[in-house]
Amino acid sequence: MDRQIKNKTGMVVRKSGNKTIIVEIERVVMHPKYKKYIRKRKKFHVHDEKNVCQLGDKVRIVETRPISKTKCWKVSEVVAKGLFIEKGVDDTATQKTEA
Repeated sequence: MDRQIKNKTGMVVRKSGNKTIIVEIERVVMHPKYKKYIRKRKKFHVHDEKNVCQLGDKVRIVETRPISKTKCWKVSEVVAKGLFIEKGVDDTATQKTEA
């Protein structure tokens, strides 16, 4: 019996060290009692072999063997490039286009 490969799509929220990014997956579920839709978020430590992902990118990740204590996912593809946002000294976010 073949094992189904798990994959998820999410947004890069942080770069953590060399070849590691943190991807946040958001899903919408209905509350069982109140029947209201709520958003659930989970963060995954993901292996980025070529360091191609930037903050704000939408990426597809696949499950893999354990790479470190917390990493067991790797980047499959970059679905969409996001805006690179850099925080200034006075905590104002400025948008920069990659050149």
